[in-house]
This record gives sequence, C-alpha cells and structure tokens, in this order.
Amino acid sequence: PRLLSQFFFADERVTRVVAEINGLDAELDPQQYLVLLNQLHLSQSHLLAVLERIMEECIPTQRHSRDYLVKFPEELLVDNLGNHMLFAAECLLAGTFAEVEEADRAQLRPQARNLLCSLELVRTVLREQSLSQPSSYPEPVRAVLVQFDRLFAEFELSYVSSLVAVKSPEDIYRQQEIIVLFCETVERALRLGYLTQEMIDGYEPLLMFTIPRLAIISGLLIYPEGPLSLERSPEEMSRIFSPFYNLLKKIRDLLRVLSVEELVLLERSLCTAE
Repeated sequence: PRLLSQFFFADERVTRVVAEINGLDAELDPQQYLVLLNQLHLSQSHLLAVLERIMEECIPTQRHSRDYLVKFPEELLVDNLGNHMLFAAECLLAGTFAEVEEADRAQLRPQARNLLCSLELVRTVLREQSLSQPSSYPEPVRAVLVQFDRLFAEFELSYVSSLVAVKSPEDIYRQQEIIVLFCETVERALRLGYLTQEMIDGYEPLLMFTIPRLAIISGLLIYPEGPLSLERSPEEMSRIFSPFYNLLKKIRDLLRVLSVEELVLLERSLCTAE
C-alpha cells in the first residue's frame, strides 16, 4: 500500500519496456515494436499517476499552480495529458517533432531537456528512498519533487501555447459570464415552475435544449448587461454568440413587443417543444 513501493514497481516496468525496445530491431519486427510502444505508453501513464499521488502526499502545499489549465481548450484536458507532455519533450530533444514551428521548438528544447533530466533525478531519488525508507520523504526528496512539479507545469503551458490559441483573460471572463447566466436562468425557471428539481437531478435530456433556449430569453430581456448584451460589438461578445449577433437583435426586438402573459406562454412552450 505504500506509494514509494508502488513507484518502485511502476518504475521497474518502465525500465524493462525501454530495455526491450532498445534491444529490438523495429524494421525486422514492426508489429512487436508497436506492441512495446503501447506497453511503454501504459507503463509511463501508471508511473506518472503514482508520482502525482506521491506529490499530493509529500508536497501538497508546494505544488506549482495549475490555474493556467482554464486557458486550455477543453478537448485537451484529458487524463493522459501528462503522458503526452513527456512524449512531446522526448520528441523535441530527438529532433523528430514537427507539430510546432522551428522558432517554438528552439524555445521548447531547453525546457524539455530540463524536464526530462528532472524526471530522471526524481526516478533515481524515489527508487533509492523506496529501498531505504519507503515510509518517509526527507527534505532532499521533497526538493526534487518541487523542482520537477515546477518544470513540468512550465513546459506544459509553453508547449500547449505553441500549439493552440490558449484562452485570454477576456475569454475566461466571458465564459464565466455564460456560466452565471445559465445558473441564474435555471434558478429563475425553477422559481417560475418551468422546470422541477427532479428534472435536474434526473438529468432530463430535454434540459439540453430547454435551458439554452431560456438562457437566450433571460440574456436578452432579464439580464441585458450580461454576456448577451447587444450594446457590445460582436467582437466583444463570446465566440459562442458573436456569429449570431444580428439574429439575436431580431429576437430581442420581437421579445420586446410581447406582453408578460405572451412571454410566459413562450417560455413554457420552449420547455416542452423539441
């Protein structure tokens, strides 16, 4: 059950697979080479998962901030992101990485080198610690983990920023505005009886259509200074809504001529129509 013992055996698996890959002629046995690459991927993922748990146990208050993750596109926030970072670092050092521009590669290579050297140091230190005192983390071990955590975070942010357009502070704020709008829309719909708590607790599929429809009405009429504010230019709106700027203006103009009773009837119909 001790994490350092788990790390020892996870590290052993990685070392064994790497040795098998180095001793194999990929051209003579390409199928076995692919099998070993998959094993390496799985064993490295397991090693990183154990290392993550060790850092949470050993240096929980000294972890490098990961607030930058909110800037990443959601499709990148996957469980194996850390493993992809190591693979990218190895490819950058080997000169076989074509995903980023040469100028970015030149900037990323020193970071990749520092990260991989730090990982090797972590592996060495933790292996030694697991064989001597597998139930404690002396200060030298903690210092090595803090350094690795910082280098990993710095490389992750730099690498992803070189591949995709990360969200700006304005993008993040607009996203938060939309979240608030949807929350206030749901609260209002519950208060007016358009929705029930049972529908929400039961993940009623119809809500996927109902809540966005009600949010458009709320954003145009009830909270006109929110993310659907048409006083802004399209460029100042969230990219979710900016392509529909002119259509939203037409919808707002139509909503403004409705009586209170007609608006209630419209909203109720949006809660039932498919």
